[in-house]
Amino acid sequence: MQPLRGTRDILPNETIFWQYIYNTVLRILTTSSYREIRTPILESTSLFKRSIGNGTDIVNKEMYSLIDQGNREITLRPEGTASIARSFISNKLYQESQINRLWYLGPMFRYERPQSGRQRQFHQLGVECIGSISPMADTEVIHMAIKILTQLNCKDYQLEINSIGDLAERNKYETDLKDYLKYYNRDLDIESQKRLEINPLRILDSKNLQTQEILIKAPRLQNYLKSDSMQHFNLVCKYLNNLNINFQINNMLVRGLDYYNYTAFEVKTHLLGSQDTICGGGRYDSLIQQLGGPNTPAVGWAIGLERLLMLVKSKLDIDCPKIDLYIATQSLAAKDKIWSIILILEKYNINFELDLSDSSFQKQLKRANKSKAIGCLILGEDEIQNNIVTIKWLVTGDQEIIEYNDFIKRIENNTLYIQNHK
Repeated sequence: MQPLRGTRDILPNETIFWQYIYNTVLRILTTSSYREIRTPILESTSLFKRSIGNGTDIVNKEMYSLIDQGNREITLRPEGTASIARSFISNKLYQESQINRLWYLGPMFRYERPQSGRQRQFHQLGVECIGSISPMADTEVIHMAIKILTQLNCKDYQLEINSIGDLAERNKYETDLKDYLKYYNRDLDIESQKRLEINPLRILDSKNLQTQEILIKAPRLQNYLKSDSMQHFNLVCKYLNNLNINFQINNMLVRGLDYYNYTAFEVKTHLLGSQDTICGGGRYDSLIQQLGGPNTPAVGWAIGLERLLMLVKSKLDIDCPKIDLYIATQSLAAKDKIWSIILILEKYNINFELDLSDSSFQKQLKRANKSKAIGCLILGEDEIQNNIVTIKWLVTGDQEIIEYNDFIKRIENNTLYIQNHK
């Protein structure tokens, strides 16, 4: 049996990196009062159709949807923001606090062609600041993203930001953009031709060189922005400068989801080829109301964990958890007594591995050496009869015979060799 195409196992020697990222993120975001939230993997299909938009590739091509036994349309979540917005509404989080700072980390699902850094089951880390219209909130979430990347030793990136205005400004721009592009319809790449009617703003994202040349003289969204949009964007830029965060204004940057307004931003790198976006996000002030909740502004972002790991894994100095004591036993009496020793080791956080093979001491000692433990605790018939334990210190080759009660006291008093060499 093999895993499904586009999915992969995360093995123990990899999970240590995932856990390190989780712990780093937890520490950084807790400092700034962000709280973790965990939403279901399954949601109603209508949630994503209403939030992401029927004209998007995600809804049209990429969602894993099915009819369950209750004849309900359900979907494996393709992204996190819609689920957070739904949870905010259904749990009435707006009654608890005016501002809700939330973060999440978990699997998402999209039917795409599997490639490096992009799987059909992938993982996203996301942050959502819900309840503030202030450009300070935009700045805060961007600051969180940059701080996380910096802490993970990811330095080769570029932050790009843009203002995509409000819905009315964008609709007027979209109409003029379509009128302009219709003259070049046959010259556009095939994907852009499809997007011309259903989602023309996405054409600005096209990587096709001929389409990019056509866009050079296209209308500019910035010319359609009114004072509120520009003032909001200018303040975000000012605050980012105050934080010494470098950025570039990219007037062609739009996000692929329908719910964004005002600020849009991406963190990109040249190290991942065509999959160059590490982090993407923006402001979505109408989404929560659109889903039936109160009129609540919000801003957030998501980072793809697989892509992030491709960038930082080699830079993280992380070792597998060390084994302090390898435990070798022989005889029924030793196997009976070892459990009292294990309780002591657990109490004082001494990492151990209990040999379960029932093989000879010689073979157990070979496994102990391969385990790279500091010492091997030996408990056999002689040890039981004389009420002692034998420890072979594998790092030095020395062997020590210790009376059982003295062994326990030395653990409790933190004077055992192992506790001075961890």
